[in-house]
Amino acid sequence: MKKSLIILNSILVLSVISCKKSTESGNKSVLKSNDNGAVLADNGEIDSTIHYETDVNGKKYLKTDYVYKATDGSLVKVVFNYEEKTMSVRSNNKTFILNKVEAKGNETTYEKMDMKATVKGDSLILDQGNNIIELVKTKI
Repeated sequence: MKKSLIILNSILVLSVISCKKSTESGNKSVLKSNDNGAVLADNGEIDSTIHYETDVNGKKYLKTDYVYKATDGSLVKVVFNYEEKTMSVRSNNKTFILNKVEAKGNETTYEKMDMKATVKGDSLILDQGNNIIELVKTKI
């Protein structure tokens, strides 16, 4: 009886110890946030490229799609998917999906093949080979 009780207790202790998770492990695609609920960049600072909207009840939520305007007047729809760490750029019925490469406190970089996008505040700079397109967020 004592042997089975000792074995049962040791199995219980081992299962409790093995199920503990550290704060660094787990799902890596979950957005990190601080106590204020602000999303953090890869370096641990608040990611200022992520903007919040407030609903009628005063609750904050992430706004993930924006319309940007190029210097030539054309409009571009940009959708940020924070869970998948991607950004899609849609213009002239073509959509380009870029992966998040790096995030600093005030600047986020997305890349895919020869296309690179840098988001800093209300500006978005697309770099594709020799073409550099500067975009500014609109209030539409």
